[in-house]
Amino acid sequence: MGVVNVTPDSFSDGGLYLDPEAAIAHGRELAAAGAAILDVGGESTRPGAEPVGAEEETRRIVPVIAGLRALECEISVDTSKAAVAAAALESGATIVNDVTALRGDPGMGPLCAERDATVVLMHMRGDPRTMQEDPRYDDVVAEVKAFLAERLAAATAAGVAEERVWLDPGIGFGKTAAHNMELLRRLGELRDLGRPLVVGTSRKSFIGKVDGSAAGERLGGTIASSVLAAAEGAAVLRVHDVAEVRQALAVATAILG
Repeated sequence: MGVVNVTPDSFSDGGLYLDPEAAIAHGRELAAAGAAILDVGGESTRPGAEPVGAEEETRRIVPVIAGLRALECEISVDTSKAAVAAAALESGATIVNDVTALRGDPGMGPLCAERDATVVLMHMRGDPRTMQEDPRYDDVVAEVKAFLAERLAAATAAGVAEERVWLDPGIGFGKTAAHNMELLRRLGELRDLGRPLVVGTSRKSFIGKVDGSAAGERLGGTIASSVLAAAEGAAVLRVHDVAEVRQALAVATAILG
């Protein structure tokens, strides 16, 4: 899953692809590099990010999704607003990646059910503005697993087919570096939920906590964490650097058989 951020304030590429033509060109590059999915977002969810209104978010993403829909890869919309998701699905998206796991907008579950969209349900403690303010867990893996099980049940209760649900442990969303690494180390325990796992470690701050690297200097850490996540059962890896991670996965797969 290649990241296409149509935002001015995302943590590692904010402003680079705010122009629709630049975002479309970037999406095409990611597809050519081997992305199976392009995840288009118009609202930053980095720690401390300010919310964006549905009208502005829609204005940012719809031209980009429309410009990418002819590609062979699937299009995902990264939003927690039903109105934005509806416009994205009309424009060619088939996946809704909701960081609130259907808690942010009561219309999201019924919409995804009606449109037969695939839904990514992510764990997040708090919201982007507050999530990194002293997050605490007794057992982060057990608590994330219980949350995802509950949200899976909520999605199916809203009419979303279970086979249309993917689950994301939310690396970096309301978690310390130690929490993130514990989740990655024990990712296999989340496979018990029976749904595909989506993992996004790309360029995130926990990598910098290991070696002091800035967001643009974390390719090595992204590759290491992504390969290990795949080995533990991740079905989808959400990354900025598609070609490099694909090469790493291909080599790791060849070595491990």
